[in-house]
Amino acid sequence: MVGIDKPLLLDLPESFETERLIIRAPKAGDGAVLNAAIAESRERLMPWLSWARQVQTPADTEEIVRGAAARWQQREDLWMLMFRKSDGLCLGRTGLHQLDWTVGCFEIGYWVRTSAEGQGYVSEAVNGVTDYAFSKINAARVEIRCDSLNKPSAGVAQRAGYTLEGTLRRNVLSPDGSELRDTLLFAMLRTEWQDKADA
Repeated sequence: MVGIDKPLLLDLPESFETERLIIRAPKAGDGAVLNAAIAESRERLMPWLSWARQVQTPADTEEIVRGAAARWQQREDLWMLMFRKSDGLCLGRTGLHQLDWTVGCFEIGYWVRTSAEGQGYVSEAVNGVTDYAFSKINAARVEIRCDSLNKPSAGVAQRAGYTLEGTLRRNVLSPDGSELRDTLLFAMLRTEWQDKADA
């Protein structure tokens, strides 16, 4: 059977662990810790994410988090927060977006706070979320899309074993609205994930 007919009836685990991370659904009260990660990282995020161009107060972020928690329950978006096991620090966000339940196709997004860059946390999270999509949601396909200029993000997809399927040429505006940019489209299929897991 392809896809999920009634995603609201799907009992999804709201958290899981990787070697160094706890990855879980958002909940009320997460706004302050997520806001601190955003505030630390805005300069690094602004070239790639339009929402980072707006300064958020902790209250703003709390409102966004509560909206994300509601969308999780409705199975409209599966935002996830990353926390470091060793000290509980909120490292950023990941999750599954652009949910196509009928096809079983989902897109992984991710960003990590500046002080945690270059330590493999995003790759670890992406591998964990990929496993979650295939093992818990029965995904047929998982995608990663990133700006063609965002080399670190593309590197994460490549290290996770995703296949570059193509370049969507001039399909999005840059976050500052000044130019059209290309998007790299990476994907992994269920059979490829199974082969990787069995290797």
